[in-house]
Amino acid sequence: MADRRGRETDSEGATGSHAEIEQLARRVKMLDDRLDNIDSIVTTLVQRVMEKPLSIEVTCPKCAQQIEINITSSTRMRGGF
Repeated sequence: MADRRGRETDSEGATGSHAEIEQLARRVKMLDDRLDNIDSIVTTLVQRVMEKPLSIEVTCPKCAQQIEINITSSTRMRGGF
């Protein structure tokens, strides 16, 4: 009987750890998808900044003041300046 009880807990523990591994795999996949999305957004922003200036307006959550951030490229514009 002691052997059966030990086997039951081992199989339940294995099932529990298998479910934890599957949950961890799903979380890693979600994190990977989010990082891919962030990478796409950053790449698009960099491409746009290289072509023309980018202006971002952010509102401060504490004082509600608007902050404007201007991002420009250090490359020369085409067209003979």
